[in-house]
Order: sequence, then C-alpha cells, then structure tokens
Amino acid sequence: MIVENGQRMITPMFFVIVALGSTDLLFALDSIPAIYGLTEEPYIVFTANAFALMGLRQLYFLIGGLLQRLVYLSAGLSFILAFIGVKLVLHAMHEYGLDNQLGFNGEIPIWVSLLVIIGTLVITTVASLIKSKRDQVNAESHR
Repeated sequence: MIVENGQRMITPMFFVIVALGSTDLLFALDSIPAIYGLTEEPYIVFTANAFALMGLRQLYFLIGGLLQRLVYLSAGLSFILAFIGVKLVLHAMHEYGLDNQLGFNGEIPIWVSLLVIIGTLVITTVASLIKSKRDQVNAESHR
C-alpha cells in the first residue's frame, strides 16, 4: 500500500501477493486428501500440508520448465488421484462395515499405496522423457 494525496491506496503488487497466497492455500488444501490416502496420523498430515504451503511457490518455476518435457505427468497424476479416491471410498466403506460385499476388508495397505504412487510417477516420467527425446530427434531430422 502507498499513501498518495493523503489517501491510502492499494498497488497492483497487493493483488499479486494475494493471488500467490491463495494459490498456495489452494494447493495445500488439495493435498489434504492425498496425504489422508497414505496416513491418518495428525502430525504427519499437518507437517505435510505445512511444507506444501512453504515450498510450492518455489517449485512453480521448476515445474513450469519440466511440464514441457513431462508430457504424460498429468495423466499419471490423474491416475494417482483416482487411486487415492478409490482408496478413501474403500476405507470409508470399511469404517462403516459396508465392505462385507467386497470379499476383502476394504483396506489397501500403505506399502501398496506408496508402490502405486512411486510406480506411476516413475513410469510417466520415463515415458515422458522418452517421448520428449523422440520428438526432439524427429524435429532435428526434419530440419
């Protein structure tokens, strides 16, 4: 804020700061279901979200450059979010005793969740880098 002609005025930088802060908050709120898909320990959920709030702004520039090369990342993240959604639904069914119809207890172990998440990220990253490299080679060969 600045004072101009005796009046306090809002500068455009104020709106930039509000936009950055609200984006950080939105991403932190978005990560709450993801962390609950892995654990229900309140301390871990809190610290994961606190670190998400602190670190996301710095990662924007890194992610911006990587998104050009990681073309399959959005598909991989969609699969991970769908998996976590199914895991949360199965967990809720288990908590309310509705999982008897499933044939198993409705709980997906944490090691399976971590394996799915890490496996998906590795597969999409490797596939994206291979495609980016092929596209680059094809672009150079057509010159």
